[in-house]
Amino acid sequence: MTGPAEPAGSQWYDAEAGPLVRPYAMTGGRTKPGPSNVRFDLIALVVVDAEAPGSAEEALFGPEHRALLALCRCETQSVAELAADADLPVGVVRVLLGDLLEAGLVKVSRPVPPAQLPSERILREVIEGLRAL
Repeated sequence: MTGPAEPAGSQWYDAEAGPLVRPYAMTGGRTKPGPSNVRFDLIALVVVDAEAPGSAEEALFGPEHRALLALCRCETQSVAELAADADLPVGVVRVLLGDLLEAGLVKVSRPVPPAQLPSERILREVIEGLRAL
């Protein structure tokens, strides 16, 4: 005797444990984004490229890739925001973004490096100048 019929696809999801697809399966076992080994900082901004190929190119990618594209279409997002919104580990998001970047579907703006702090000598000169006023 068999149990009640399960909805299609339910064997891939456990309500308590979450999806049963492991991160390495989403990335094909890769841990680095693409052959160019580009590095995505957590604060790097990602946006869908306006000149990107059509939806036929997107159809070649998996559901996780398409979910990231959908999130980037709404607004420019950082890598950290994409990972949180897609509920995926940051490492997985970096690999998937590498695929999308190489396909020309997204653009990534590198974060601006923090400004260099002025030297102590310059700060002392400014203080002395202000005191002289």
